[in-house]
Amino acid sequence: MAGGRRLAAALLGALLGALLSAAQRELRFRPAPAEAPVRLFTEPELARYAGQQEGQPIYLAVKGVVFDVTSGKEFYGKGAPYNALVGKDSTRGVAKMSLDPADLTHDITGLTEEELKSLDDIFNNVYKAKYPIVGYTSRRILNEDGSPNLDFKPEDQPHFSIKDEF
Repeated sequence: MAGGRRLAAALLGALLGALLSAAQRELRFRPAPAEAPVRLFTEPELARYAGQQEGQPIYLAVKGVVFDVTSGKEFYGKGAPYNALVGKDSTRGVAKMSLDPADLTHDITGLTEEELKSLDDIFNNVYKAKYPIVGYTSRRILNEDGSPNLDFKPEDQPHFSIKDEF
């Protein structure tokens, strides 16, 4: 009887070893899942994601970073209270907590220290904390004519820290 138990234990051990080895081979040779690529958005491209079409993602840019805010559709979707912010870089509007069309722009010229602090707080504690980054606005790194801005240095941008974005 003891010999039968030893044989059963040996067979079970061999079976478990073979299963573990096969599982390790499968994991070792399986390619890593592909992540969604980060895109560069022009203003017209970003405008396509303004929450007007059912089933299409809703994108909002703040500080040149494009976020997918689709999960907050009740806030950003068609007819929702903050729909005016989507489909564009609304940095100034976010900083001023304004939905005035004149404030729905990337331009932060003339903002007060308090508004800039508010912008950083909302950028970090709302958008970066809740929504995935899907890309960046082209204005952030390109000249008006579409050529690369050779002087662009993320570390020199006001209220921008590249290490905090990734």
